[in-house]
Amino acid sequence: MIRDAEKGDSEAIAHIYNYYIENTAISFEEQPVSGSVIQSRIENVQGAGLPWVVALEDDAVVGYAYATKWKERSAYRFSVEISVYLANQLQGRGLGAKLYETIFSKLKECGNHTVIGGITLPNPASIALHEKMGMKKVAHFEKVGFKFEQWHDVGYWQINLNEHLPLEAEDHIRRLRR
Repeated sequence: MIRDAEKGDSEAIAHIYNYYIENTAISFEEQPVSGSVIQSRIENVQGAGLPWVVALEDDAVVGYAYATKWKERSAYRFSVEISVYLANQLQGRGLGAKLYETIFSKLKECGNHTVIGGITLPNPASIALHEKMGMKKVAHFEKVGFKFEQWHDVGYWQINLNEHLPLEAEDHIRRLRR
């Protein structure tokens, strides 16, 4: 089940995210975050009219996705950046795609046009997810993040919601409208 994030979800989200902070370069944050920090982030995202959703299994939060403004300048108002994180042991089961389908649907309904996803490279699983969702690589920045005593590249993938969506996402949008 996927639903909008609620106040009681922040500790579980922090637990999922902290794994990536502490063990990977997927996130460029370097210090674990608390549930209260996550709650503030959720409120900021939702307060800006953007989605933050969670995936549940047996009533436990096992993944989440959200969108943030791409840039602050008004001309960017129809562009957002998305992120998705899953509990480490649950990767490869299609939950990331389901979270992104929900986010894409909500973003399209709110009038957003361009969705951008940044990926620390190399990350074949994340690249596969973004490309499965119809996103195309549009940029590659070399050695822009320094974590765990090494430099990391970042690639950016993009999709324009009003031009096309993959069939899976279109099907999901139709199901949501019924």
